[in-house]
Amino acid sequence: MSQSIFLPNYTIGADAYEKVNDIVKPYGTNAVIIGGKTALEKAEDKIKAGLTSAVKVTDTLWYGGNSTYENVDQLLAHPSVQAADVLFAVGGGRVCDTVKVVGEKAGKPVFTFPTIGSNCSPVTAVCVIYKENGEMQGLFFPSQPPTHAFIDSEIIAQAPDKYLWAGIGDALSKEIESTFSARGDELDYTDGLGIQIGKMCTERLLQYGTQALKDSAANQPSYAIEQVVLDIIVTTGLVSVLVINDYNSALAHSFYYGTTVLEKMEDYLHGASVSYGVLALLQLDQQEALFQRIYAFMKENKLPVCLADMGLNATSDLEAILDKAMTTNDIVHVPYEITREMFKQAILDVEAYHAKQNQASLAAAN
Repeated sequence: MSQSIFLPNYTIGADAYEKVNDIVKPYGTNAVIIGGKTALEKAEDKIKAGLTSAVKVTDTLWYGGNSTYENVDQLLAHPSVQAADVLFAVGGGRVCDTVKVVGEKAGKPVFTFPTIGSNCSPVTAVCVIYKENGEMQGLFFPSQPPTHAFIDSEIIAQAPDKYLWAGIGDALSKEIESTFSARGDELDYTDGLGIQIGKMCTERLLQYGTQALKDSAANQPSYAIEQVVLDIIVTTGLVSVLVINDYNSALAHSFYYGTTVLEKMEDYLHGASVSYGVLALLQLDQQEALFQRIYAFMKENKLPVCLADMGLNATSDLEAILDKAMTTNDIVHVPYEITREMFKQAILDVEAYHAKQNQASLAAAN
């Protein structure tokens, strides 16, 4: 059987939107902007300023507040979307996922304008769909990724720091989960390429992540921010596009999906939850040296290194998390069976390590 691969394209820089007109115009002249409310405030005027008469924005729409099929259907029924040649998705991952589904169903090219550096949705051919109550419902797979991503590093630097923070947490999972899921398999060229690209993730995040967060706190675009954002959006996105879905995630994402059943976690950022799941996976797989490095980096940058950091409790919340986590496909294609007991023990091991570190710090202070 033949195989067709559509790789992501991107432009990054404080002047990224100046390239929009020339890149978009071969695909059509009428664009509809669809975005989040805050994202539109930050980016809409700057996008329009980069356009000439060759490409015009015919309407600007709110995406609906979450990536649900209900919001997709409302957008598909909107006359402006039906009349548009191209769709501009402006905002975070849920905006991009919503518009990618709309574009696939409507047969229209999608261009993404991430305003936060929180995940790889702007370049991937997978969409996370949620229920109206916030619980994860499932995945939707477009036939190809967005046509082009315009990554304005100035807008991302000026966004709330928590989004880049969570993006780093999410990207920490890519190399670790993909290499774990693919372990022992005979990989074809495309899967092997994706796995190798993913190996750029961890070291670059550890090298540039702390400085990028400092620069973000200063609202200052920088080399460190660009390196980290490229890791978060492009490196992880390339892996996602190249590898079969079995290799795209593992236990770290299962943990996150498990937390979506808890109402109190509805507004907690995806990437931060995933980063804790990375620690659990490393404990499960007995990768002690890497666990200690990742733990130290996460602790330095205030990513969650214990359940309490996320407002969770091992006694009252863990069983509900595991109930959902164990139903996910993320832990099906793995090098060995992951039982509920193993999953739970990995989390308890992270908690025990954290407690031990706290005790050592207190002893040193005294």
